[in-house]
Amino acid sequence: MSGPRTLQFWFDYISHNAYLAWMQLPALAARHGLTVEPIPVVFGAMLSHYGQVGPAELPAKSRWMLWNVLRKARTLGIPIAPPASHPFNPLLPLRASCCTLTTAQRSDLVGRLFRATWAEGRAVSEPAVVEQVLREAGLPAGELMAQAASEPVKLQLRRNTDEALAAGVFGVPTLRVDGELFWGFDDFEWLEKFLSGHDPLPRDRGGLEAWTQIRPSVQRKKA
Repeated sequence: MSGPRTLQFWFDYISHNAYLAWMQLPALAARHGLTVEPIPVVFGAMLSHYGQVGPAELPAKSRWMLWNVLRKARTLGIPIAPPASHPFNPLLPLRASCCTLTTAQRSDLVGRLFRATWAEGRAVSEPAVVEQVLREAGLPAGELMAQAASEPVKLQLRRNTDEALAAGVFGVPTLRVDGELFWGFDDFEWLEKFLSGHDPLPRDRGGLEAWTQIRPSVQRKKA
């Protein structure tokens, strides 16, 4: 008898939409009998890979997204507060999340670091803050801080990011179940339809081949 299906969740603490998604994941996973696998990745490395800038680097987009996230958070009753800074360097909390932990410990730590960032306004880029969050989680803070600074953990985070890119991931949050990718918190509606067997697209992608064959007739010049 096979176990529960796995829902992979690629994330970076720098993303407020990833925070909203994480806060909604437990209920979604419970509804569909899924096991959630949180996978820390470096969103900045993805942007560099694809030659893009982040939403926070475009002032008009950043303002719109922040207002939009506030609207969704208040609608869902998710606590949210201005972060200590944004964008910020998320490498330390991401590496801490890659340390040797049980599944339950990792999920708990991810939730605590997300809340510290987006509900409590704590500067999770600072070692003292990450160490305190580890203590609050009842984990061996000193040992894990040392582990987070080690080459194997740094390599694991890079490997996570490279594997996500190889899987076709281009942003955060991205979720995958049964080989299907869903990008962004706003894709939860379609993830639910997929899991419930009500996806309007056929699983075999029949009749959709023509859409994958479209080629550009003009291209924008790159600066």
